[in-house]
Amino acid sequence: MNSEKILLRKGCIIDENGSVSEQKNIYVSEGRIEKITDAESVEEEYNEVDCEGLYITPGFVNLHTHSPMNILKGIAEDVSIGDWFNEKIFPYESKLEAEDVYWGAAMAAAEMIDNGVTEFADHYFAQESVYRAAEYMGIRADIAPTIFGLSEDYEKQLSEAESFIQKYNGKNSRINLRFGPHAPYTCPGKQLKEIIGSAKKLGVGIHIHASETKEQVEDSVKITGKTPIQILMESGGFDISAIIAHGLWTTDDDVSLLNDNVFFAFCPKTYMKLSMGEGNIYKLKNKLNYSFGTDGAASSNTLSPLEQARLFALNGKLILGDAAEFKISEIWKSLMNGHRALGFNTGKIKEGYDADLLIWDLNLPNTFPVYDPLSSIIYSSDARNIKCTMVQGEFLKYDGKLKADINLIAEETGKICKKIIRRGKGISKVQYN
Repeated sequence: MNSEKILLRKGCIIDENGSVSEQKNIYVSEGRIEKITDAESVEEEYNEVDCEGLYITPGFVNLHTHSPMNILKGIAEDVSIGDWFNEKIFPYESKLEAEDVYWGAAMAAAEMIDNGVTEFADHYFAQESVYRAAEYMGIRADIAPTIFGLSEDYEKQLSEAESFIQKYNGKNSRINLRFGPHAPYTCPGKQLKEIIGSAKKLGVGIHIHASETKEQVEDSVKITGKTPIQILMESGGFDISAIIAHGLWTTDDDVSLLNDNVFFAFCPKTYMKLSMGEGNIYKLKNKLNYSFGTDGAASSNTLSPLEQARLFALNGKLILGDAAEFKISEIWKSLMNGHRALGFNTGKIKEGYDADLLIWDLNLPNTFPVYDPLSSIIYSSDARNIKCTMVQGEFLKYDGKLKADINLIAEETGKICKKIIRRGKGISKVQYN
């Protein structure tokens, strides 16, 4: 935690609901928002940051990603979803090493911080490497070790995930842990219940892919008589905190099975990229508890939840044929909803909350003039408008520059990319259906 006392002076606050408060002072101490006052009063013992003419918001949450896949960005393009997994990604991943995962995750964290992400939910293997990368970068992380129930070494995967969570959960205030069963079709029946049982025993949640494609849902119903969402519910997955990655083809009947523990992470750029169809999420969005993820950079190519939210709104207007739907305030609230899913003391600009904040300059050509700051952010802004990214009172990006040594990360990542090409593809132990 950062012990520096910081005064963000004369900034305009945009809260989690999209309400704007003109010219306020935010006092940050011991990593938390100590108090918020009118701009006229100033206390001298704080290090002052001039925010006049700027906007201050909570940070963004990337509710579903595979951060180490930044190392595979651009390696699988213009192929079907089946070939993307089975012919490209899984074979390359089968030869990835812990060092590859570390630097891929570090580069991903750098990109996310630049795009205003203060916390992310990760789903991958070599989880200790992801943990170390998040620690190194200072970003918050919710890490879920991936488990494939149909793998020959399933028992080993589960045991290692349990040991990892027991060893590291609670050791770093910026990092939470949970279990990551891959999907109901790769963790069927007994295995899924066993993983959820371990999560309950250790007091953590789950992060799982479900109902990604129409074919997955149809095959699930054909084989088991149940949708993936129904299987999850009956396996006890909704008794604890659950992040459902995608859920693109969630059905109307599934909705009644959900509760407040369940959060959907929508990643529309991946759905477009891999031609996964429009699904049901646009028509069901008022009945689902959702925020946005980016998926891995090997499919979405970029790691900006804001970009995903923008695409979701634009796709929704087009698919439903109603330009008045998917309002700016609604999309903003959905972006902020990711904070509730991960359970850190973040997401609100109020006294007592951790200072995970963004400082925006909307006076640049891409966002100016500013009639409505939310409109400027959601439809016009990009990383250059985010002057500062703060996590727990610590600037990870300040005045447009990242704190991390980007040259070092790029150098190490470049070396690994060459190794990946030299190694070539391996033999995957799993298949995407």
